[in-house]
Amino acid sequence: MAVKQRAIALEDKEERRHALLDAAEALFLEHPDRMASVAEVAEAAGLAKGTVYLYFPSKEEMLLALHERHTADFFAALMKVLDGRRAGFDDIWAATLDNLVRRPGYLSLTSRCFGLMDRDIPTEAAVAFKVRVGQALAQAGAGLERHFPALDAGGGVTLLQHSYGLVFGLWQLMHPIERFGTAMERAELAMFKRDYERELEQALRALWAGTMGEAPARTPRRKSR
Repeated sequence: MAVKQRAIALEDKEERRHALLDAAEALFLEHPDRMASVAEVAEAAGLAKGTVYLYFPSKEEMLLALHERHTADFFAALMKVLDGRRAGFDDIWAATLDNLVRRPGYLSLTSRCFGLMDRDIPTEAAVAFKVRVGQALAQAGAGLERHFPALDAGGGVTLLQHSYGLVFGLWQLMHPIERFGTAMERAELAMFKRDYERELEQALRALWAGTMGEAPARTPRRKSR
């Protein structure tokens, strides 16, 4: 009986934790240029402010937990692909589109969390986050190596790291900064106005094909509307 009660208590705690993360996510999507306060998140979740501190020591660590939840969702989707009989680039690209590229707020939150880990997240918490992500990365890397014989031991992790670098690096390069406003329309800045998804797919296909020792497949040009 005590075990059952403990399980229910753990479920309640997990439900509250996700309610707080849901509230933090909604506030971040509404105002991506600012960080919501603990009081704002608590109010949005319908919980007392003190409850937030039972789960997250600070608003910064709460945002990092939200980023980790996003990342966990991506790895879960990727492992679903890799646990199948066959997995190709197109399957992995589809999971990347849905869970990283097109997920509302993912890339901007990633950018924010990188800065937070440099300045505002305690080292112990940042390292613990890295360890958990590293474990998921190792599992996914091993899954890639099962499907792609051209990958040596450890090659799956390296390919995923390089791929993530392209996903995030290209976004940072091409994403217009809101504070620049109409200045981004200047002719000399036209080089930054590109089709992010199309160019990311081309870059990833070239990376994967080169890693596997294949000629990169050409991405069909989209018809202009």
